[in-house]
Amino acid sequence: MISLSLCMIVKNEEKVLPRILTLIKEVADKILICDTGSADNTKEIAREFTAEIYDFPWKNDFSAARNFISEKVRTDYWMWLDADDMITQENLFRFKQLKENLSPDTDMVMMDYVTDFDEWNHPVFSFYRERILKTSSNFRWQGRVHESITPMGNILYSPIQIEHRKPENNSSFRNLHIYQQMIAEGEPLEPRDLFYYGRELFYHKQYEYAIWILEKFLKEPGGWIENKLDSCLVLSHCYQASGDNTHALEILCHSFILDIPRAEICCEIGKIFFMELNFSLAAYWYHQALLAPDNKQNGGFYLPDCHNFIPFLQLCVCLDKFGMHQEAFEFHRKTKALKPEHPSVIQNEIYFHEVLGF
Repeated sequence: MISLSLCMIVKNEEKVLPRILTLIKEVADKILICDTGSADNTKEIAREFTAEIYDFPWKNDFSAARNFISEKVRTDYWMWLDADDMITQENLFRFKQLKENLSPDTDMVMMDYVTDFDEWNHPVFSFYRERILKTSSNFRWQGRVHESITPMGNILYSPIQIEHRKPENNSSFRNLHIYQQMIAEGEPLEPRDLFYYGRELFYHKQYEYAIWILEKFLKEPGGWIENKLDSCLVLSHCYQASGDNTHALEILCHSFILDIPRAEICCEIGKIFFMELNFSLAAYWYHQALLAPDNKQNGGFYLPDCHNFIPFLQLCVCLDKFGMHQEAFEFHRKTKALKPEHPSVIQNEIYFHEVLGF
């Protein structure tokens, strides 16, 4: 069985750190903590789990901190987690099995990273991330913000899910400020930096500047296709927020030049037509979303609801608008099977009881 170290960077994480370390100590042979300047009891809590705690002066560079701690690994493999990550007991069991059976020829294990949930705790946003890495392969983090390691070597895709459960009301300008500092210091933004900078601008409702940055990114020859596809989606949101549905649709259609239609793109096109009361075109695009292949292992951002629940729900409404009540009801049954507690599903249940009598 392989030996495995957990590498974690922390700062003021006393509220969440015990939660993840209590679980992951069942898998990790070593726990290595890099503290970037905590002013609370983070380091005291960490000492309950490990003696290997290292101070690293924060320099607005996540990769520098992560590389600092990963260079101290002496086990066969190492993994990373954030302090506000979680793992369920079911996934922890799978993790133990993976560790026991992992082939030493494996260089990298990718795991599903779920970062957003609806009010019923259903995953609504996820993507595959590098999670376990072979020490002898000398992987290194890149990027001051939204740091990553380029996948290479023998890669294993695991269905194990890691959940990112950040505290509520944790909106931060930190990442945006780091990008602004990079620009102020004359540091060139790589294509990936442009992509994430544009997303940060969108999150903070700086739509006009976000459009400029993301369109610049789309013209970059070196940008990753998954990031370019997501840029089309984010640009559409920016245009819609600015009241420009024409350009919103144009940029979504531009994504079809890059790759086959994605369910997330099709649902967004359907939404625009639906809001314009063009139910025929809306229904067409929601149907296309159901036909779109599941490209989750491509590594891009994945919205599971766009592959079933949203198109089912919207097709139910569109078909009902055309008087096709029985056909609409069939899609209602599909939504009810997925999310029976959703307000729209409950409302539709009442509606069809009145219209169809059951």
